[in-house]
Amino acid sequence: MSDGRAWQGNVKARLYERVRKRGYDSLTAFAEARPAVPLYLLAEELGKDDVAAVQVLSGLLAEAEQRKQVTRFVRDVLVRELSESLPNGWPTVLDDANRGEVAMALGTWTAYTPTTHEERVRRAGAALLATPPPAGWRPLGPDDELLRMLLPDEEA
Repeated sequence: MSDGRAWQGNVKARLYERVRKRGYDSLTAFAEARPAVPLYLLAEELGKDDVAAVQVLSGLLAEAEQRKQVTRFVRDVLVRELSESLPNGWPTVLDDANRGEVAMALGTWTAYTPTTHEERVRRAGAALLATPPPAGWRPLGPDDELLRMLLPDEEA
């Protein structure tokens, strides 16, 4: 999708039109029906040639802010990044190659995190590295017990 079509026209209207065509009232409902699916695959499903992953991310964040569920959104993004970077779950050994994959997932997660949650995400990422989860751990959604412990809901 390098031809720029994703940025032409009314992006928000296009996203919601595609979501409604698939029988969902919100982008969140569409994404929740596809737990742990990476953002780029959600974008491809909505429009391989004219929807970008960052547009899906932005729409999900906007909905989370409206519902006052930003922390849950942040956990969901981590689940999707881990699914993409570590499809077989948390590595048994954090050798150089695996450390790079974990760093990529955590780094992307941090980059996608709203400013309001940056410090909490940094602490959660550090905790995952300091005390790694069991080998093979692969959260399947934002309500994973370990993720809720690392990033409990604190919405106002």
